Formats: sequence, structure tokens, C-alpha cells
Amino acid sequence: MENVLEYLAKNKERFVGELSEFISIPSVSALPEHFGDIKKASEWLKERMTLAGVENSEIMETGGHPSVYGDWLHAGPDKPTILVYGHFDVQPIDPIELWEDDPFSGLVKGDRIFGRGASDDKGSMLIPIISFEAILKSEGKFPVNIKFLFEGQEEVASPDMPKFVFENKEKLSCDMIFSADGGQFSETEPNLVVGLKGILGLEIKVTGPKSDKHSGMHGNAIENPIMALSKIISSMKDEDGRISISGYYDDVIELSNSDREEISKVPFDESKYIHDMGVKEVSGEKSYTTMERMGARPSFDLNGIWGGFQGEGTKTVLPSEATAKITCRLVSNQKPKKIFELVKTHVFSNLPKGVTAEVISLQDEGEPFQVPDEHLSTEMARDVLKEIYNKDPYIIRIGGSIPILSAFLKHLGVHGTMFAFGLDDENIHAPNEFFRISSFVKGQEAYCKLFYRLGTVKNGKK
Repeated sequence: MENVLEYLAKNKERFVGELSEFISIPSVSALPEHFGDIKKASEWLKERMTLAGVENSEIMETGGHPSVYGDWLHAGPDKPTILVYGHFDVQPIDPIELWEDDPFSGLVKGDRIFGRGASDDKGSMLIPIISFEAILKSEGKFPVNIKFLFEGQEEVASPDMPKFVFENKEKLSCDMIFSADGGQFSETEPNLVVGLKGILGLEIKVTGPKSDKHSGMHGNAIENPIMALSKIISSMKDEDGRISISGYYDDVIELSNSDREEISKVPFDESKYIHDMGVKEVSGEKSYTTMERMGARPSFDLNGIWGGFQGEGTKTVLPSEATAKITCRLVSNQKPKKIFELVKTHVFSNLPKGVTAEVISLQDEGEPFQVPDEHLSTEMARDVLKEIYNKDPYIIRIGGSIPILSAFLKHLGVHGTMFAFGLDDENIHAPNEFFRISSFVKGQEAYCKLFYRLGTVKNGKK
């Protein structure tokens, strides 16, 4: 390990420079004008993996944005095969005017490197590649068999990846999976994420007259689609924050006493949270704490709503249609397709007379993910984090979604463990995103320790 740490220290500036170069590729998966940049990023990544000593590096087509795969399988049949996952696509940069520097500069200022994707996920996903290189080139061998899979469409909910994983399940077969997409609790406090919410994106469109009408002439004669949509939306939650859609909670696995005890151990200052959010108070189901609601209870949220006149001044219009975009964040054992049908039934059951409605499923769909107790790879990650931070990690659940982890479980039969080093304050999905170079360095040591520890595993046991 000493030789490996020396290698990492000696090459630190090169690694930071490579991260800067990687960030400079505007691989925004949501915007068609950046499709070529996704390909450029995949080519950069393939070359970087080959430089590290990864074998069989290739760009793989998915039907959408490509993925990059590579492996090194010479540790022997008695050693486990590890799959490391991450993503190289990034969010759009809007609003551009709030960025202090070029979003794709990869600019280093002090202990921070700035740019879209620096924290989510280019910084964290480059770490295991560097750690692999450091061990292989220092020792001439690697302690486990390893496969890498990096996707280019995570930020648009990985629409092609479940099918891709199914079609390549033999190539991707493994004993353990580690996700380099995620983070830690703070610079000095580790965490292990054991639960991620699933996601369902949908759109409700309510239509009334065949065109916009004069509100004075027709306002008391025909139904207003905006008013109708508002009635439907207001029927979906009660005053206590509970979702009112029939059957929505039927498959939810309730929190056990031990689950709630683990969640309560996570430091959470509700007053500070209220201040930081700029709100007057928290809201949601009354019988659950804020942390429980955020990480372990299903949600139903409007992401956008529109219809009628949007310009300055007034226009006395009764609109012909109104639309709302919604995301449902789901927990075990809820299924997106079943929830979609429940929402659809609720909409038509509460549809005012005089209008019609469409309920449209969007691309966003992924099942919730829950790591079982005493999960081996999670326990080994816990040991490494305790060694690196000198304290036990918090066990947390988060409201975000990584759809591919559910696809891995479904098609490969393996629960993934999140092992990454971004922090919550690094402005992911927002202007002035950055990644701490100290976390970049710490993550490299942690992954090296993890790989060595995994090398002690034989036949699925420590």
C-alpha cells in the first residue's frame, strides 16, 4: 500500500489536470446540441481507461447515449469480480448568468475544481480508474477481477440502460457492484446510503374548448381547464401532507423501529434546514420526521404547471388547455407502472365535467432501491470508511434516484453499494458546481483500500 500511496502523491497534479480536461467536455445528455460532446467524453474516457491499464476498453451503443466498458480479469477464479459504475453525462448549465466562471473551464481555485459535472459525477467516477492505475502500476497486479461501466445518460434517467444491462448481463456479470455516483456526509463524516427512491415522471393535460375563448363572454358557461387541473391537483394530497391517491401506499414497506433509530442518528438541524431553504416551516406527513419523509417515504410533487396567457399585463382569456408535470418518488416495494395507473385512475375519477384529460408517462422511470441488512459489499465499504474517517459512517436513505442500480439488481442479481466522495454543498445541478480536491485525493486512497480489502474475499465470504 505504501508504494501505491507514493504513486498517487507523485501523480496528483496530473490527475487534477486530467479531471479538468474531462470537465471541459460539455457532455450534457439532455440537450441535442451536445450529443457530439457525449461521444467525445466517451472517447476520452475509453482512452483514459486504457492508459490506466484497463483492458478491453470499448464504447458500447445503447440505443441512446453510449456507455463505456472495460475490464481486467487476471486475479484468478478464487477472487471476486467487482463492477464499478459511474456516469459521465452532466446536467444543463442554466441559468448561465449565475456562473462566476465558464461552466466547462475545469478551473482550479484553491482546493476546489469548478465546472458542470465536477462533483456529479466526473470527479467521483474518475477516482476508481486512478486507484486501479495506482495499484496495477505500483504492484504489477490487481487484487480482484474488475469491470468498469460508465454511462452517458444518467442525468436523463437512464432510459436505455435497463435493456442494455439485460442484453449484456453475461459481460457485466459480477459478485459485487460499487457505484461511484454518490457522496459523503461531510468533509469529516462518512455515510453509507442504503436506500434510494424510485422515480416516475408524468404529465397531466386537461383540455376544454377547441381554442382559447374570451373569459368574459364564456367564463360562466364552460369549464376552465386551469381551474379543472387545479381541482385535480388539490385532490391528490390532504391537509396533513398524505397522498390521497387510492392505493398509493399499499406496497410501501413501513419503517421498522431499527430503521427509524438509524435515521435518527444522522445529525439534522431542522431550524438550520428551514433557514437554509428559505421557508417558514417544514411540511409533510405528520407522523414522520423530516429526515424520514425526505429519505424513506414516497412523495408526489408538481415540477411545473402552465396554461393560458403568460405574458405581461392582462389578457382576458379562458384557455383551451392546461398542463402539469409531476414526479413521484417511490420507496420499496412500490412499482412505477402500478403507481402510474393509480394516478391515472385518480385523475379520471376526479375530472370535472366539461373537460377531457390525458395522463402521459414520461421518460423518467426507475424502481426504488434498498440494500439488505448485513450486505457484504456494504459492510466492507463501512469498514474502509471507518478507517479513512476514523468514525462509523451514518446509515442514510436519500430521496434521489439512480435507476440503473435497480436494473443491476433485476438483471445481474446484485445489490450495489454507493462509494463516492461528493458533498451536499458542491452545487450539483446548480451554478458554480465544484469538487474538493481533498475529496478527490481521499477518495483515491479509500478506493485503493477497498480494492485490497475485497481481495480478501473468497467464495462470497470474508
